[in-house]
Amino acid sequence: MKKVPLRKCAGCGEMKPKRELVRVVRAPEQPDGGTPAVSLDLTGKKPGRGAYICHSAECLEKARKARRLERSLSCAIGDDVYEQLIKELG
Repeated sequence: MKKVPLRKCAGCGEMKPKRELVRVVRAPEQPDGGTPAVSLDLTGKKPGRGAYICHSAECLEKARKARRLERSLSCAIGDDVYEQLIKELG
């Protein structure tokens, strides 16, 4: 039997199989020292530091209020990025 990798949702804090969660990724550092790009990684294959969240806007809102994504990704995340993430989650 193959072991199923578990990840913790940054919003609700539940441990779930990796395939059930959406990865939010911070792109690797830019050489010019600009602000790092934060985006959704639906494939789970993009390079960079990742945090996981359930497929619900509610969990994203919980993570936003408690600044859990900012802590996990070690960078500041602007309101415009959160709005984009909410749109993509639908």
